Amino acid sequence: MVLHRIEQGLTTGRIRVGDRLPAERALAEELGVSRSSVREAVRVLEAMGVVRTAVGSGPDSGATVIADPATSIGSALRLHMATQFLPIPDVVQTRVLLESWAASAAADTRPDVTHLHAQLDAMDAPNLSPEAFHMLDERFHLTLSSMAGNVLVEAMMASLGDSIRGYILDAVPRLDDWAAVTVGLRSEHRAIVQAIGSGRGTRAARLVREHIEGFHALARTNR
Repeated sequence: MVLHRIEQGLTTGRIRVGDRLPAERALAEELGVSRSSVREAVRVLEAMGVVRTAVGSGPDSGATVIADPATSIGSALRLHMATQFLPIPDVVQTRVLLESWAASAAADTRPDVTHLHAQLDAMDAPNLSPEAFHMLDERFHLTLSSMAGNVLVEAMMASLGDSIRGYILDAVPRLDDWAAVTVGLRSEHRAIVQAIGSGRGTRAARLVREHIEGFHALARTNR
């Protein structure tokens, strides 16, 4: 009942991002439920990235409505990945679909890609550990996806990145020559950025697909 009441409020616009939810006691009395039920509903909403809670009695206390879809999507994907129910090839294919579209859409606007080059320069630093390299790689791919201007795609890409991080790092020790692999990945990254910056959307999408599928095939071969 509490979740339905808040969902209705968001849908009708009576509750908006930045608003504070009614006090726990007020919601409980309005809906005829216990305060513990209200408290549990707020915990669920916080886990879903819909509210942020703060204790105390000041202006920032209580539950405030936020919009953080990546939190809930990422948590759900990580848990389902942990069950090993979602096949890695399906996750990779979903990433290819989203990111190749994002690269093509970004290229249509012929954006300034200076910030992408800066990120790639950071990945050229010598003696990067696999963990550090992958964190930079993940940030690069998320930045690229955000350039399409689709907030849902961006949230889903952030969640997919969280979900496959372990899979990628597990594959590194099995690769014959990690240093050589990073050389190839860096070269592919720069080709993708060049295609986006020059407005070649079809080429950018193809390069992204080949980049992601290529590493997945390499990791699978070295299992």
